[in-house]
Amino acid sequence: MMKYTVPALSLAAVAGLLAACGGGGGGGGASSTPATVQMGSVAVSLTDAPACGFDAVNVTVSKVRINQSASASDTDSGWTDITLSPARKINLLNLNNGTLEALGTASLSAGHYSQLRLVLDGGANSNTVVKTGTTTEVPLDTPSALTSGIKLVNEFDVAAGQRVDLVLDFDACKSIVTKGNSGGYNLKPVVKVVPTALNGISGFVATAALGSHVAVSAQQNGVVVAATTPNPSTGEFALARLPAGNYDVVITADGYAANVVGAVPVTASAMTQLSTAAAPIAPAVSLSGNISGSVTQTPASSTEPAQVAALQSITGGPTVTLKYTLTPIGGGAYTLAKLPVTAPRYVAYSTTLPLVFGTANTVLPAGQYRVDASANGYAAKSVPVVNIATADQSNVNFALTP
Repeated sequence: MMKYTVPALSLAAVAGLLAACGGGGGGGGASSTPATVQMGSVAVSLTDAPACGFDAVNVTVSKVRINQSASASDTDSGWTDITLSPARKINLLNLNNGTLEALGTASLSAGHYSQLRLVLDGGANSNTVVKTGTTTEVPLDTPSALTSGIKLVNEFDVAAGQRVDLVLDFDACKSIVTKGNSGGYNLKPVVKVVPTALNGISGFVATAALGSHVAVSAQQNGVVVAATTPNPSTGEFALARLPAGNYDVVITADGYAANVVGAVPVTASAMTQLSTAAAPIAPAVSLSGNISGSVTQTPASSTEPAQVAALQSITGGPTVTLKYTLTPIGGGAYTLAKLPVTAPRYVAYSTTLPLVFGTANTVLPAGQYRVDASANGYAAKSVPVVNIATADQSNVNFALTP
């Protein structure tokens, strides 16, 4: 019986797993195996979440490495390699709504494995972004650690004659950060291992809203666990490969009130449907406003951006994030743009479709938000009430300290 432990991987983890998209070489680098050794295999695939403000996020991966020892260095023995030859440049944003791209497979001796390493190509223009509305590739500043091999802690067992499938979910929105006042972008990858079985939450958003930057997220206690954008033609969406549990689904679009479905159950092996093509979720038009300000980090950080989020709490229901953004590394200016002034539309999950949304009773009046700021290594701060019902708010500032 296969089993594997799937903790979230560190920020540096992502970069490699991304890349082998489209396939990869076989398990090169392993020494010959005596016939008496029982063999299994591992297959690694990649899926993606949408990126904020980019039409392309390109990463080039040359190799995925696997070792039984969590402490093995790159020069130690015992490595099995999945080699991409030549190294492959992949637009991660082509992987959305549960789409998988195979990174490759390798034969492994039966046993327990504790380390993955991803090796990125560090050549010119290997790792780039294309900002929305442009056609120019902008190089990503890629730390040397990513190109020398990133250690990923992810334990899994390989049984004789069996294959372990690993699926990695890359969050492009959180992984591309502005380089402070110097401009340009840093790659700070965020990736996690997600269930292999096709499960999760699916549905349709009305096509009339699709030109308004629709975003769909699955949240727990206001924390975004997964996010996607609907198909631009049909409005279909899938929040795929979620750990089993209950989620609040939040649908936002510029110029529309948010739609929230509370306590949506997800099992390990099925999709939970929220709407159909014949009866899609249709957001209601709303006025909007902006919240902006700055975040300072003391002491200053040379590696960490801050995240700023606008949240609302539904009376008797969940607290949800409607929008969030990242500051430049080390803090700086931020804007949460086009937040709805109208209260969210809310319904508790039901198996009876179509779901019937009603105007939510919120803890704060409509058009008022709690705004939170956080950064790795710093204590989170909150402004409990920010009112955009009558005017934009432009001086919502935070000072973060450890």
